[in-house]
Amino acid sequence: MNTLFISLLICVICVHPWQGQPIEKPRIVVYKRERKLELYSNKQLIRTYRVGLGFSPVNDKVREGDGATPEGEFYVFVKNNKSAYYLSLGVSYPNVEDAERGLRDGLINKAQYNAIVEAHRKKTAPPQYTKLGGLIYIHGNGAKSDWTWGCVALENEQMKELFDAVSVGTPVTIKP
Repeated sequence: MNTLFISLLICVICVHPWQGQPIEKPRIVVYKRERKLELYSNKQLIRTYRVGLGFSPVNDKVREGDGATPEGEFYVFVKNNKSAYYLSLGVSYPNVEDAERGLRDGLINKAQYNAIVEAHRKKTAPPQYTKLGGLIYIHGNGAKSDWTWGCVALENEQMKELFDAVSVGTPVTIKP
């Protein structure tokens, strides 16, 4: 009986290595080229997931509707358990660098720029409906292809794991 219990416990630890242990300072890093998302606790890698990206996966997001997944430093601004895509984590795109580019290129005005900067200062949701685009999420519904409008997609089981592991404010880095 004890052998069976120990075997089951080892299996649970292998599948969900952090369960039963709090994740300290969670951080998400997405590598677009490799189509992977890494979850860290402090500086220790605890999980790697395969992801699908926007239908234009190589480019950095520039504007609404371009199908590109943004690159840069972001944070989770909302956790949505009623998502049309199973579960979702809101990514704080556009960031300040995107706002600077958008203002310079005439995609947004000064008021929109200021609203984006202020949202990032407060770690809240930046404006989601500008010509820079928005509504970028990490969500479920499948990672087998690049099919989103710029989001990062995981398989539902993996999305549930990630959703449960992180909180609002978790840093998100998206790299080429």
